[in-house]
Amino acid sequence: MNHTQSVCTLSDGLPYPMGASLKADGTNFALFSSHASKVELCLFDEHGGETRLLLPARSGHIWHGFAEGVGEGQRYGYRVHGAADASSGLFFNPQKLLLDPYAKAVAGTAHYRSEAESAWFRYDDARDNAAVAPKSVVTGEGGFDWQGDAFPDVSWAQTVIYEAHAKGLTKLMPGLPDAGTYAALADKRVIGRLKDLGITAVELLPVHLHLDEFHLQKRGLVNYWGYNTYSHFAVEPRYAADPQNAADELRRAVRALHAAGIEVILDVVYNHTAEQDLETGLMLCQRGIDNPSWYWMTCNGYCNWTGCGNTLQVSQTHVTRWVMDSLRYWVEAFHIDGFRFDLGTVLGCEPDFHSHGRFFQALAQDPVLAGRKLIAEPWDIGAGGYRLGQFPYPFAEWNDRFRDDMRAFWVHESGNLGAFAERLAGSSDIFQHSGKRPSAGVNFITAHDGFTLRDLLSYNHKHNEANGEGNRDGHSHNLSWNHGIEGETDDAAVVRARAYTAKALLASLLLANGTPMLLGGDESGNSQRGNNNGYCQDNETTWIDWASRDEDLERYVQNLLALRRETGLLNEDVWWSAERVRWLASDGRDMDGRDWENRETKSMQILIDNRWLLLVNAKRSPQTYRLPDGGWGCRLAPSQAEVSPPECTVADMGIWIFSRIGEPL
Repeated sequence: MNHTQSVCTLSDGLPYPMGASLKADGTNFALFSSHASKVELCLFDEHGGETRLLLPARSGHIWHGFAEGVGEGQRYGYRVHGAADASSGLFFNPQKLLLDPYAKAVAGTAHYRSEAESAWFRYDDARDNAAVAPKSVVTGEGGFDWQGDAFPDVSWAQTVIYEAHAKGLTKLMPGLPDAGTYAALADKRVIGRLKDLGITAVELLPVHLHLDEFHLQKRGLVNYWGYNTYSHFAVEPRYAADPQNAADELRRAVRALHAAGIEVILDVVYNHTAEQDLETGLMLCQRGIDNPSWYWMTCNGYCNWTGCGNTLQVSQTHVTRWVMDSLRYWVEAFHIDGFRFDLGTVLGCEPDFHSHGRFFQALAQDPVLAGRKLIAEPWDIGAGGYRLGQFPYPFAEWNDRFRDDMRAFWVHESGNLGAFAERLAGSSDIFQHSGKRPSAGVNFITAHDGFTLRDLLSYNHKHNEANGEGNRDGHSHNLSWNHGIEGETDDAAVVRARAYTAKALLASLLLANGTPMLLGGDESGNSQRGNNNGYCQDNETTWIDWASRDEDLERYVQNLLALRRETGLLNEDVWWSAERVRWLASDGRDMDGRDWENRETKSMQILIDNRWLLLVNAKRSPQTYRLPDGGWGCRLAPSQAEVSPPECTVADMGIWIFSRIGEPL
């Protein structure tokens, strides 16, 4: 590593690229601040000795300078000077060393496990905190051997997403070296399991460097999910077998998954930062660099549309550029295939939400991001924050209406055939506008935030006591049902009923028009023992329990996805029409208005391309169907089905899949 070599002055350098840009003869540094009076670059040697240098040039609001002889591995930070005025949100304090918002690696972490430790990072503390503050690290680009890697570019019509945590996915997988790390994601046994199941894309919970919130550090807990990003360019080293080489370890995982035709989508957080709120917040990076330019504010403090204490002002030009630079970096340096944007409504706030706002326009014009999969969580907690169906092309969106209507239909036996059919057909009421296709809706039954599928059918109430918040955290409206007994049980009738409901929900998800997203572990019956907010549980509560997996359920999901690939209409990403799909009553008639309004029958048939037939029974009792004319063979059944043409009687709840006998599919 090259470190500072007796640097005494800086030349002007360049205002772009932002951050620390390594050159052959030194490093260029560039930092945005519109309210600062001066900016000091602070270089640290291996003993902690500090050299302070004023950035000599300013271009617009970019402060910059070139340090000859400064190379890879150099630790640095910024001290930003300006008029401090808390009433205006200006928190300048040069006694606080600040991280570079563009840092691609960070040395050290911010500890604030007590009020005394936290005080070191407060804007109104007069002590110099360089000894305890994390340092940015100059990194080089290139050098990784991608071995001809290429983006799989799986079409949306063929996409099946598997949401998982980089650690929790493999931590308990038997016999796996480096379990729970990026290295494990590259293991052929992990990739083989995903391929056998029929997965085409792994959506990883955040792998950007994050911090544990103050209230968690005080209780000795951690932010396991990682939605408290500290550096939006740096890889989280906690999930690496070799933390010193976390970036390349993640690259190797991406390369191995790509070789198997599996895409990698990252869950990203550009709605807030780890600096938390005004009262208990931290002076770590953006707050001390230029607080009112980075965050949405009011006269009384921050706009807290995220529930995390601050909200990034993405519509500001320099913040838009920062987000875009970050996204491009992950695509170019890590070959990432796409992004899921946490609390995505914030991206369009100006401050009201605009579907064609500044950030969205910048995104649509970027050639590096063209063709990458973009998925929005279409809500935040602010007034008017729910924006399902309002994101512009090419965004897909998490469809919580699918989740809730399917849960109501199967778990609570709502009998609402209209809502079931609308969701199964792709939610055209939400997405069929502005040229959008059914893939714009990402269908899901469960996700990381909430009950697992097994717990959805085993608990009436959340059980989050281990989180230390008096069971007040997490959603209370889950549309769950324990089937008569709270929690795990050996009661055969309850176990059987739960299994039927689970298969019905999974069939609805994986046979629906649109993009299916499966929560990792749901295919094998994974449980979190009733915890529906496992964000702070980095332990066996949230790690997938592979040793106890339900192999029957796993085979069922595998077969469902195989049939999805066979069913032509589900691979075309087109809206269903009357020419290709008929909705039939159980007696074989085309459904009329009275059938759709009847909440008691809870059954129907769906004839697809006159080649595939779905028998839907949402009752926990037998149902008889009169099949359409012709020969039919059962391809997949959740339980017994007695076929005596032209009738078929099914024994329990679920979806039975038939295909024409003797006709090519």
